[in-house]
Amino acid sequence: MLQFVGQFFPRTFPGPGTVTGMSVAACLVWGLSRARPVLRVEQVFRHPDMRVVVEAGDVFDQPAHLVVGFCDTFDTATADGAVINSGSVQGQLLSRRYDDDVQRLDAELVAALAGVPPAGREDRDRKRLGKLDRYPVGTVAVLGTRPRLVFAVAYSRIGNDCVAASSVEELWSGLSRLWDALHRHAQLERVAMPLVGSGLARLDHLDQDSLLRLILMSFVARSREGAVCRELRVVVRPADLERIDMREVRAFLGGLASGLDRV
Repeated sequence: MLQFVGQFFPRTFPGPGTVTGMSVAACLVWGLSRARPVLRVEQVFRHPDMRVVVEAGDVFDQPAHLVVGFCDTFDTATADGAVINSGSVQGQLLSRRYDDDVQRLDAELVAALAGVPPAGREDRDRKRLGKLDRYPVGTVAVLGTRPRLVFAVAYSRIGNDCVAASSVEELWSGLSRLWDALHRHAQLERVAMPLVGSGLARLDHLDQDSLLRLILMSFVARSREGAVCRELRVVVRPADLERIDMREVRAFLGGLASGLDRV
């Protein structure tokens, strides 16, 4: 064995200074590799056959069906930001997919929700702005046409003061019904979604990393019952990457894949 190993090294073993320099260089290389931001993580699952990708980018640039979070009234007005923030994913949906045509978006929502009875209705004197009909948390309205449908899921409740709030239980329920809707309508095609729930009141105790893991765990748990889609992409805003340890996300996905394979 020593003779075999010796073939790869010079006859004279490096001196202490050289060894120290080599060790420092190796540590620097390792440190630089750890410091380099990870922009994309991918995990392949076998049972069922699917792929999960977490990456930094713009969710609207993805060639996929799109998931967008809504509140329980499916409010859409972004004027002055009083009801819906124009910078939110929902606000960008209006500007980038509907060319700021709120009437067209509202018409599609009315058609998609036609078979869903509201859970209640607010009085105008209590909710001065926006829509009045409230739908159950987890209601999904399927909008648009193929190949890029929009799955508008109500996973939060908007107060009469126009402040949206949710809880872990409500978010989990909303995600569960979202996966069911994708199973029925997405035809196993690629689906892209943002980090839904970030910034909502009553979810502030969940950091970006924990929120991402909750979404991934929910998706994989539902996939045990049958494939939801062949590829799910969770697209994180580049500004949020510093709050997410992508290496830990890779390990987390690997653990979920191993667990699913044992089922």
